[in-house]
Amino acid sequence: MNVSKYTKAVRKVLPLRYCGAVIVAAGSASRMGGIDKVMAPLGGEPMIVKTARAFQQCDAIKEIVIVTRQDLLIPVMDLCHAFDKVKMVLVGGSSRQESVAKGLNALSDKVKLAAIHDGARPLVSWQVIDRTVRAANTYGAAAPGIPVKDTIKVVRGGIIAQTPDRSQLQAVQTPQVFDIDLLKAAMKKAEEDGAQVTDDCSVVERIGMSVRMVEGDERNIKITTPLDLKIAELFWEDNT
Repeated sequence: MNVSKYTKAVRKVLPLRYCGAVIVAAGSASRMGGIDKVMAPLGGEPMIVKTARAFQQCDAIKEIVIVTRQDLLIPVMDLCHAFDKVKMVLVGGSSRQESVAKGLNALSDKVKLAAIHDGARPLVSWQVIDRTVRAANTYGAAAPGIPVKDTIKVVRGGIIAQTPDRSQLQAVQTPQVFDIDLLKAAMKKAEEDGAQVTDDCSVVERIGMSVRMVEGDERNIKITTPLDLKIAELFWEDNT
Protein backbone atom coordinates (compact mmCIF):
# COMPACT_ATOMS: atom_id res chain seq x y z
CA MET A 1 0.00 0.00 0.00
CA ASN A 2 1.51 3.32 -1.09
CA VAL A 3 0.75 5.89 1.61
CA SER A 4 2.88 8.65 0.06
CA LYS A 5 -0.08 9.99 -1.93
CA TYR A 6 -1.59 11.12 1.38
CA THR A 7 1.50 12.88 2.75
CA LYS A 8 1.99 15.71 0.28
CA ALA A 9 1.90 19.23 1.68
CA VAL A 10 -0.55 20.49 -0.93
CA ARG A 11 -3.96 18.83 -0.76
CA LYS A 12 -6.48 18.69 -3.55
CA VAL A 13 -10.23 18.32 -3.18
CA LEU A 14 -10.82 14.77 -4.40
CA PRO A 15 -14.07 13.24 -5.62
CA LEU A 16 -15.71 11.51 -2.67
CA ARG A 17 -14.98 7.81 -2.88
CA TYR A 18 -17.44 5.02 -2.07
CA CYS A 19 -17.57 4.57 1.71
CA GLY A 20 -18.88 1.62 3.66
CA ALA A 21 -19.43 1.54 7.42
CA VAL A 22 -18.74 -1.25 9.90
CA ILE A 23 -20.74 -0.83 13.12
CA VAL A 24 -19.18 -2.97 15.84
CA ALA A 25 -21.75 -4.08 18.42
CA ALA A 26 -20.37 -7.43 19.56
CA GLY A 27 -19.15 -6.57 23.05
CA SER A 28 -20.18 -8.36 26.23
CA ALA A 29 -21.28 -5.17 28.06
CA SER A 30 -19.53 -6.46 31.20
CA ARG A 31 -19.58 -3.04 32.91
CA MET A 32 -23.28 -2.37 32.31
CA GLY A 33 -24.57 -4.10 35.44
CA GLY A 34 -26.71 -6.60 33.54
CA ILE A 35 -27.97 -4.10 30.93
CA ASP A 36 -27.42 -5.15 27.32
CA LYS A 37 -26.27 -1.85 25.82
CA VAL A 38 -26.88 -2.91 22.22
CA MET A 39 -30.58 -3.30 22.96
CA ALA A 40 -30.85 -0.78 25.80
CA PRO A 41 -33.67 1.72 25.20
CA LEU A 42 -32.67 5.27 24.37
CA GLY A 43 -35.37 7.76 23.45
CA GLY A 44 -37.87 4.94 23.12
CA GLU A 45 -35.91 2.60 20.85
CA PRO A 46 -32.88 0.30 21.10
CA MET A 47 -29.49 2.00 20.89
CA ILE A 48 -28.40 0.01 17.85
CA VAL A 49 -31.31 1.50 15.89
CA LYS A 50 -30.20 5.05 16.65
CA THR A 51 -26.63 4.20 15.73
CA ALA A 52 -27.60 2.62 12.41
CA ARG A 53 -29.99 5.47 11.58
CA ALA A 54 -27.21 8.07 11.80
CA PHE A 55 -25.24 6.21 9.13
CA GLN A 56 -28.38 5.63 7.07
CA GLN A 57 -28.99 9.39 7.04
CA CYS A 58 -25.45 10.32 6.00
CA ASP A 59 -25.13 10.65 2.22
CA ALA A 60 -21.39 9.93 2.39
CA ILE A 61 -22.13 6.38 3.58
CA LYS A 62 -23.21 3.98 0.85
CA GLU A 63 -23.47 0.66 2.68
CA ILE A 64 -23.45 -0.64 6.25
CA VAL A 65 -22.38 -3.90 7.89
CA ILE A 66 -23.30 -4.52 11.53
CA VAL A 67 -21.21 -6.93 13.60
CA THR A 68 -22.89 -8.26 16.72
CA ARG A 69 -23.08 -11.22 19.11
CA GLN A 70 -24.56 -14.59 18.16
CA ASP A 71 -27.48 -14.15 20.55
CA LEU A 72 -28.35 -10.75 19.05
CA LEU A 73 -28.03 -11.70 15.39
CA ILE A 74 -31.74 -12.17 14.68
CA PRO A 75 -32.96 -9.28 16.90
CA VAL A 76 -30.54 -6.83 15.26
CA MET A 77 -31.53 -8.08 11.79
CA ASP A 78 -35.18 -7.50 12.64
CA LEU A 79 -34.55 -4.03 14.04
CA CYS A 80 -32.39 -2.80 11.16
CA HIS A 81 -34.11 -4.39 8.15
CA ALA A 82 -35.82 -1.06 7.34
CA PHE A 83 -32.48 0.63 6.67
CA ASP A 84 -31.70 -0.08 3.02
CA LYS A 85 -27.99 0.67 3.45
CA VAL A 86 -27.61 -2.21 5.91
CA LYS A 87 -26.34 -4.99 3.64
CA MET A 88 -25.46 -7.55 6.29
CA VAL A 89 -25.61 -8.35 10.00
CA LEU A 90 -23.04 -10.92 11.10
CA VAL A 91 -21.52 -12.48 14.18
CA GLY A 92 -18.32 -10.92 15.47
CA GLY A 93 -15.13 -12.52 16.72
CA SER A 94 -13.53 -13.07 20.10
CA SER A 95 -11.92 -9.60 20.08
CA ARG A 96 -12.77 -6.19 18.70
CA GLN A 97 -9.96 -6.47 16.15
CA GLU A 98 -11.38 -9.76 14.90
CA SER A 99 -14.88 -8.28 14.72
CA VAL A 100 -13.63 -5.31 12.71
CA ALA A 101 -11.78 -7.65 10.34
CA LYS A 102 -14.95 -9.69 9.78
CA GLY A 103 -16.92 -6.53 9.09
CA LEU A 104 -14.35 -5.25 6.61
CA ASN A 105 -14.38 -8.55 4.73
CA ALA A 106 -18.18 -8.35 4.46
CA LEU A 107 -18.13 -4.98 2.70
CA SER A 108 -18.57 -5.01 -1.07
CA ASP A 109 -15.71 -4.68 -3.53
CA LYS A 110 -16.94 -1.17 -4.35
CA VAL A 111 -15.82 0.16 -0.95
CA LYS A 112 -12.72 2.38 -1.04
CA LEU A 113 -13.15 4.03 2.38
CA ALA A 114 -14.15 2.16 5.53
CA ALA A 115 -15.76 3.89 8.53
CA ILE A 116 -15.43 1.89 11.76
CA HIS A 117 -17.89 2.88 14.48
CA ASP A 118 -18.66 1.72 18.01
CA GLY A 119 -22.25 0.52 18.18
CA ALA A 120 -22.29 1.92 21.71
CA ARG A 121 -22.06 5.50 20.40
CA PRO A 122 -25.74 5.98 19.46
CA LEU A 123 -25.72 9.78 19.51
CA VAL A 124 -23.25 10.25 16.68
CA SER A 125 -24.58 12.77 14.17
CA TRP A 126 -24.53 12.45 10.41
CA GLN A 127 -22.52 15.71 10.37
CA VAL A 128 -19.67 14.14 12.37
CA ILE A 129 -19.76 11.09 10.11
CA ASP A 130 -19.72 13.24 6.97
CA ARG A 131 -16.78 15.44 7.91
CA THR A 132 -14.73 12.45 9.06
CA VAL A 133 -15.36 10.61 5.80
CA ARG A 134 -14.42 13.69 3.77
CA ALA A 135 -11.21 14.17 5.74
CA ALA A 136 -10.25 10.53 5.22
CA ASN A 137 -11.02 10.90 1.54
CA THR A 138 -8.29 13.53 1.35
CA TYR A 139 -5.79 12.35 3.97
CA GLY A 140 -6.28 8.57 3.95
CA ALA A 141 -7.18 8.33 7.63
CA ALA A 142 -9.32 10.52 9.91
CA ALA A 143 -11.08 10.46 13.27
CA PRO A 144 -13.24 12.86 15.28
CA GLY A 145 -12.05 14.10 18.63
CA ILE A 146 -12.80 16.61 21.37
CA PRO A 147 -10.37 18.50 23.62
CA VAL A 148 -10.01 16.97 27.08
CA LYS A 149 -11.30 19.07 29.97
CA ASP A 150 -9.47 17.42 32.84
CA THR A 151 -5.76 17.53 33.52
CA ILE A 152 -4.36 14.12 32.60
CA LYS A 153 -1.67 12.41 34.68
CA VAL A 154 0.62 9.56 33.63
CA VAL A 155 0.83 7.29 36.68
CA ARG A 156 3.40 4.56 37.30
CA GLY A 157 3.29 2.45 40.42
CA GLY A 158 0.75 4.76 42.02
CA ILE A 159 2.98 7.81 41.53
CA ILE A 160 2.42 10.66 39.07
CA ALA A 161 5.21 10.37 36.52
CA GLN A 162 4.18 13.00 34.01
CA THR A 163 1.59 15.69 33.31
CA PRO A 164 1.03 16.06 29.56
CA ASP A 165 0.15 19.46 28.14
CA ARG A 166 -3.66 19.42 28.13
CA SER A 167 -3.80 21.78 25.15
CA GLN A 168 -2.33 19.02 22.99
CA LEU A 169 -4.66 16.27 24.17
CA GLN A 170 -7.90 15.14 22.56
CA ALA A 171 -10.31 12.32 23.36
CA VAL A 172 -10.78 10.33 20.17
CA GLN A 173 -14.21 9.18 19.10
CA THR A 174 -15.67 7.13 16.26
CA PRO A 175 -16.31 6.72 13.38
CA GLN A 176 -12.67 6.36 12.43
CA VAL A 177 -12.39 6.31 8.66
CA PHE A 178 -9.59 4.91 6.48
CA ASP A 179 -8.61 3.97 2.99
CA ILE A 180 -9.76 0.36 3.16
CA ASP A 181 -6.58 -1.10 1.65
CA LEU A 182 -4.50 0.85 4.15
CA LEU A 183 -6.57 -0.38 7.09
CA LYS A 184 -6.52 -4.01 5.96
CA ALA A 185 -2.75 -3.91 5.48
CA ALA A 186 -2.25 -2.32 8.90
CA MET A 187 -4.52 -4.86 10.59
CA LYS A 188 -2.67 -7.72 8.96
CA LYS A 189 0.64 -6.32 10.25
CA ALA A 190 -0.79 -5.94 13.76
CA GLU A 191 -2.00 -9.54 13.68
CA GLU A 192 1.40 -10.78 12.50
CA ASP A 193 3.09 -8.82 15.30
CA GLY A 194 0.62 -10.00 17.93
CA ALA A 195 -0.13 -6.36 18.75
CA GLN A 196 -3.15 -5.48 20.85
CA VAL A 197 -4.36 -1.97 20.07
CA THR A 198 -7.03 0.18 21.71
CA ASP A 199 -8.58 1.65 18.59
CA ASP A 200 -8.37 1.52 14.81
CA CYS A 201 -6.26 4.68 14.58
CA SER A 202 -3.58 2.91 16.60
CA VAL A 203 -3.48 0.16 13.99
CA VAL A 204 -2.48 2.51 11.17
CA GLU A 205 -0.27 4.65 13.42
CA ARG A 206 1.86 1.54 13.99
CA ILE A 207 2.87 1.51 10.32
CA GLY A 208 3.73 5.21 10.26
CA MET A 209 0.48 6.60 8.88
CA SER A 210 -0.75 9.97 10.14
CA VAL A 211 -4.40 10.32 11.13
CA ARG A 212 -6.22 13.60 10.53
CA MET A 213 -8.28 14.79 13.51
CA VAL A 214 -11.58 16.54 12.87
CA GLU A 215 -14.07 18.19 15.19
CA GLY A 216 -16.07 15.66 17.18
CA ASP A 217 -19.13 16.17 19.37
CA GLU A 218 -19.43 16.07 23.15
CA ARG A 219 -22.72 14.19 22.75
CA ASN A 220 -21.00 11.39 20.83
CA ILE A 221 -20.25 9.50 24.03
CA LYS A 222 -19.56 5.79 24.33
CA ILE A 223 -22.04 3.92 26.52
CA THR A 224 -19.91 1.81 28.85
CA THR A 225 -21.66 2.06 32.24
CA PRO A 226 -25.26 2.59 33.43
CA LEU A 227 -24.31 6.20 34.24
CA ASP A 228 -23.30 6.75 30.60
CA LEU A 229 -26.76 5.58 29.56
CA LYS A 230 -28.39 8.14 31.86
CA ILE A 231 -26.16 10.89 30.45
CA ALA A 232 -27.07 9.82 26.91
CA GLU A 233 -30.77 10.07 27.80
CA LEU A 234 -30.21 13.66 28.97
CA PHE A 235 -28.38 14.50 25.74
CA TRP A 236 -31.18 12.92 23.71
CA GLU A 237 -33.92 14.77 25.57
CA ASP A 238 -32.04 18.06 25.24
CA ASN A 239 -31.73 17.56 21.50
CA THR A 240 -35.40 16.73 20.84
